[in-house]
Amino acid sequence: MELLRQKVINEGIVLGPGVLKVDSFLNHQMDPFLMREVGREFTRRFAGEGITKVLTIESSGIAPGIMTALELEVPMIFARKQKSLTLTEDIYVEKVYSFTKKETNEITVSRKFIAPGERVLIVDDFLANGEAAFGLARIVEQAGGSVAGIGIVIEKAFQPGNRLLKEAGYRVESLVRIASLDDGVVGFVEE
Repeated sequence: MELLRQKVINEGIVLGPGVLKVDSFLNHQMDPFLMREVGREFTRRFAGEGITKVLTIESSGIAPGIMTALELEVPMIFARKQKSLTLTEDIYVEKVYSFTKKETNEITVSRKFIAPGERVLIVDDFLANGEAAFGLARIVEQAGGSVAGIGIVIEKAFQPGNRLLKEAGYRVESLVRIASLDDGVVGFVEE
């Protein structure tokens, strides 16, 4: 996706080995026009999959997730990382380790939002080791649904997430694949 690639080139900041800051357009300030195009691209890539819901994780996955759900004309659910007074029972819970934040979170989704037989598209902002995607997939499968695919905005291809998810049988579509973040420069996987 050339528009996204250009945003990464022009606005992405390499903070160190394995860390790319994209807070000017994806995970702090958001570019709504870019997010609309992200939603359209995921919809194009997963057309014909019979998707009934989009599932993401708060908070950086919400923008690409909602725009994808809008294009697919289906509801979007986001897994909560923070404890909620209103979401305490009848929930699915999974532990997910965050590469960027170096912490483990318990993510939760209300059982009433994923029904058996649902075809769920998982959408997230980054893919590193696959922890978030695996946690979301386990929630879908606990609910009796199936993972129609996993849509990733930016993949760090030098980390094992994509390989591990594909080995587990999941279809992964990444809009931009980063080969390296060496010497402050973003290197892309040429496909």
